[in-house]
Amino acid sequence: MLQDIRENSQGTIAKIIIGLLIVSLSIWGMDAIIGGFSGEPEVATVNGEDITEREFLRVVQMESQRRLAGMERPDPAMLNEDQIRKDVLDSLVQEQVLIQDARGQGLALNDADIDALITQMPQFQVDGQFNRDRFVASVRNLGMGVGEFREAMRKQYVVNQIRGGIMQSGLVADVNAKQLLRIQNQTRNFRVVQIPASAVSGGLEITDADIEAFYQENKNAFRQPEQVDAAYITLSLGALAEKIEISQEDLEAYYKQRAGDLAREERRASHILIEDGPDVEQTIAAIQERLEAGESFEDLAKEFSVDTVSAKEGGDLGYAGRGVYDEAFEKALFALEEGKISGPVKTSFGVHLIRLDDVRRSEVPALEEIEQQLRTELARERAQEKYAEVRAELADSAYAADDLVGPAKELGLEIREAKGVTKEGGQAPFDHAGLVRQLFSEDVLAGGYNTELIDVGDNVSVVARVREHREAQQLALEDVQDSIRSSLEARKIREMLNERAETIVASLEAGESLEALNAGDWEQFEDQARNAAGADPQVIQAVFSLARPNEGRASYGTAMTRSGVAVIALDAVNEGGADENSADLDQLRKFLASLEGQREYAAYQQFLRNKAEVSRP
Repeated sequence: MLQDIRENSQGTIAKIIIGLLIVSLSIWGMDAIIGGFSGEPEVATVNGEDITEREFLRVVQMESQRRLAGMERPDPAMLNEDQIRKDVLDSLVQEQVLIQDARGQGLALNDADIDALITQMPQFQVDGQFNRDRFVASVRNLGMGVGEFREAMRKQYVVNQIRGGIMQSGLVADVNAKQLLRIQNQTRNFRVVQIPASAVSGGLEITDADIEAFYQENKNAFRQPEQVDAAYITLSLGALAEKIEISQEDLEAYYKQRAGDLAREERRASHILIEDGPDVEQTIAAIQERLEAGESFEDLAKEFSVDTVSAKEGGDLGYAGRGVYDEAFEKALFALEEGKISGPVKTSFGVHLIRLDDVRRSEVPALEEIEQQLRTELARERAQEKYAEVRAELADSAYAADDLVGPAKELGLEIREAKGVTKEGGQAPFDHAGLVRQLFSEDVLAGGYNTELIDVGDNVSVVARVREHREAQQLALEDVQDSIRSSLEARKIREMLNERAETIVASLEAGESLEALNAGDWEQFEDQARNAAGADPQVIQAVFSLARPNEGRASYGTAMTRSGVAVIALDAVNEGGADENSADLDQLRKFLASLEGQREYAAYQQFLRNKAEVSRP
């Protein structure tokens, strides 16, 4: 064989191949040859720089997982993969434009900067120290290599610097903030008279001709949708747990095992929360300096904390155990000694200074007090493994069976029935979109197969089949005439109430009195704010939409309410205050500046995107 290779290597074909390689190297270089074999396909090119397919697919996977995690009932079948791919590609293009802009501004991080950022990230720390094993495992869970993660951090950090700079630069004119606060704090004096539905319903008449005309004009609204009656089997961890018996010996052993958890420790904390931004370190340093000078934590919380609810109580958060706060906050709190104040603790909410005010520990309850709770916990724990086994058996059995009788009998499960399930769903478990979609699929609806086993909740799975299918059909007039009559009556009453109210308003504007109109008595409301609880919300909304009254004359309006219609007389508009040193004004300034910063950053992104040259294969 070696001799054959040696002889062929001297042949004409081999010489031609070698010649072509030499020509390629001389014209395009080694990179062209290597790139032809190892170059990654791209999904888009932005200003001459590629977005690789590998990067694109990795982000698509991460975005799919993120959207699944945000579902109340995660179901991969509910994901719109085409939309996800489009959204991801658009975001990667925008990201590439921003990265190129940052590079053009000379913003960059060296390897030492990257190392410093990574080692300070709490998700990569164990007992407050950077742990390389945790770092590597976390990065791999993201579907990335360490080098890729470092490069992604390098890019994103500089982009975030630009974003933060632009968003923090948002400005709002002080006069605008004050004027908006005055409008927000404005109150109004007004009168209301209620016209009930009974005042007009006496002359109401809906004829059979009215009902038939409405039916003919709105026939599509009176169609019974396509429906199925379904048989189904439900497998749940809870049902399996109920069948598991727990002996007294096992219960006592479990009680001893759980003793440490049952003696719950709760800590009472106070905090000062500072919004993260370029001035946060300076603000924190100023607070710490004033604390050291003897100022009270409570006063400083009221002055500085952006957590306005706790700030009013001097930063007090009350008692809480583990698992309540953000991970970084909890770690700092449970490391404190009573009365001590932490250093700056960064969370997704901002930067905190935390003080531990008190620690309380509950005694371990007697077994008799929590016996049923522990029995349930232990039964569910033991049922978990059984659930996985039975679920796999049910999935296989239902897939192979022509009906549900065999799988139900084999596993000791009950067959239930649901009637009138539409494509919009039905009663649980058919309120799960994935199960309904399977039920109306061609294989199940026309082919007579069982659905796949669908997870409709935490440790709850369902398999179903169609028993009866009914096509959509037009409902007869006699079946819906009562509901049409009720609908027409309600509409007619609203029209008559509006007419009555408008007539009263016209008469009042012409100078007549309410007494002369025999429309009832005014109910007076003084100094009512936008969020006032004393009047109907619809009335309040109408009151604050009315024009200012001229001196000596009221402004009139109407508002539909649950019981009828309200005629409104607006007597006075009381200007709201805007104290220069008020916390409300300061918060409003920050909010408006933040909105302006967001608008400016969005405009900046759009500007860069518009001038970028983007090509997609």
